[in-house]
Amino acid sequence: MFDAAGWQVLTVKYGRLLEELFAREGGDALRRRIDEMSNPEYQRLLRCTAAQLRDRLPDTPELARLVAAVDDDTLRAAVRDLGGHDMRAVGDAFARIDDTRPTVIFAYTVKGFGLPSEGHPHNHSALLTAEQFAELATRSGMSVEAPWQRFEADTAAGRVCAATAERLRRPPVPPGAVPPLPTDIGRTPSGRATTQAALGRALLDLLREAPQAARRVVTLSPDVSSSTNLGGWVNKVGVWSPDERRDWFDDDPETVLHWREHPTGQHLEFGIAEGNVVGALGELGATWSRWGQPLLPIGVLYDPFVERALEPWSFGIYAGGQSILVGTPSGVSLAPEGGAHQSITTASVGLEQPGCTSYEPAFAIEVEWILLASLARLGRPDGTSTYLRLSTRPVDQTSAAVPADAAARERRRKQVVAGAYALRRTSGTPALTIAAMGAVVPEALAAAQRLESMGTAVDVVVVTSPGLLFDAVRARSGHGQADTGVLGAAFPAHRAAPLVTLLDGHPHTLAFLAGINQVRATHLGVTRFGQSGDLESVYRYHGIDADSVVAAALDLV
Repeated sequence: MFDAAGWQVLTVKYGRLLEELFAREGGDALRRRIDEMSNPEYQRLLRCTAAQLRDRLPDTPELARLVAAVDDDTLRAAVRDLGGHDMRAVGDAFARIDDTRPTVIFAYTVKGFGLPSEGHPHNHSALLTAEQFAELATRSGMSVEAPWQRFEADTAAGRVCAATAERLRRPPVPPGAVPPLPTDIGRTPSGRATTQAALGRALLDLLREAPQAARRVVTLSPDVSSSTNLGGWVNKVGVWSPDERRDWFDDDPETVLHWREHPTGQHLEFGIAEGNVVGALGELGATWSRWGQPLLPIGVLYDPFVERALEPWSFGIYAGGQSILVGTPSGVSLAPEGGAHQSITTASVGLEQPGCTSYEPAFAIEVEWILLASLARLGRPDGTSTYLRLSTRPVDQTSAAVPADAAARERRRKQVVAGAYALRRTSGTPALTIAAMGAVVPEALAAAQRLESMGTAVDVVVVTSPGLLFDAVRARSGHGQADTGVLGAAFPAHRAAPLVTLLDGHPHTLAFLAGINQVRATHLGVTRFGQSGDLESVYRYHGIDADSVVAAALDLV
């Protein structure tokens, strides 16, 4: 595979002892025998006595003669003389590196080399006894009592270590600050819009309102730049390339996305390789600590494939890489694309990912506020990553009821970023609360209006971050540190009522909300792989339409 991609491939399979035996009469038979035997047979030879090796190893008369001519110690050393344990053989491979292209070295080794458990199929969790550990220390010239002792300074080894330390030493890198970011660009969306489209709009607004900060933004995607609404951003900032490249479609009047590649471009596309996208996210998100130059990396991919990319992204976060991962479109709301592209568990995954704050906004204005707040958390020693779960469902933006008063608008913004806010408060004491998240907030509002017409007073709370709410619940019980004020603002005790939770994802994600005020609850969401169809039919199929909310509410109250 590496060779086909143009890499130099070097293999260090055998050490000098075996290579010397291969050069003797019968050596070709010995090389063929070891090359052709299975891994389990080879591992078994590592645990054989010399007498057993003389019985098991030869399969031809010439190999038997070679084995007979070798003493016991040499024979036992030879069968475990793989190249990865011979530093001279490894050094010879380094000397053959072609600096004009990438190189990969495959060095063969024995797992547990030199230990009593070497080569044993059960050695994955094997531990040495105290006696075996002491024997290893003696054999290695080390001390069990002082395992971290250094070489004496006036020895050859000590001088090499000191010189290497001096050569590798560098002054600490002071972290540079991200240029100032606004918290609210001031736009109040109207009409019908999707949260996915709002992401692209917010990035363009950032270019206008905070150009210095926007220059730090790097977007990455697999093969979905246009289908996730990044087209306008890409047209503005260009695609990164080490050299200027011609856009061969620049004279095509039907081409909307202009693929201009140049060294100052701020978008990277990886093809169908989500793992590579998040691997690069982790690296770009660590520049603040390595070079003191913070970048603001945003990876955008189809939400169903977040789980495909989760492991390398988690490792990147663990290593200090701070980034924003956007999963869009999400849930069964992209009904026409069928079950294979309908994510079910990602809402819960976002809640449970360490080092990451997850959000699922319902309205375009929430995307802007959350994106700006998430960018402000990147590129700093105490920074955190963010996962945004967005949708392609068009939603009436006037339903957000964004306050016109500046102070009230700022209060709403802070509540959105904190994790939840009350969108609808009934007069008097509510008989029911509906807590909804993301694309299905319109169903919650429609159900609340119908229930009110039947005499059931309903509050509607919009959840934007189940993870932050869960942290607040734990902090209120003395477990961890978090802002608990959001609980009192969104779910005040004096308005406690039976609860219906609703989201386009697994209902387990919001089930903990019932514990805030210890109320009876019903949890609606998606627990099965989706079906293709129009949105209304798919919502009804999964029981997350307005009718299902009304029915669940009436059963509850």
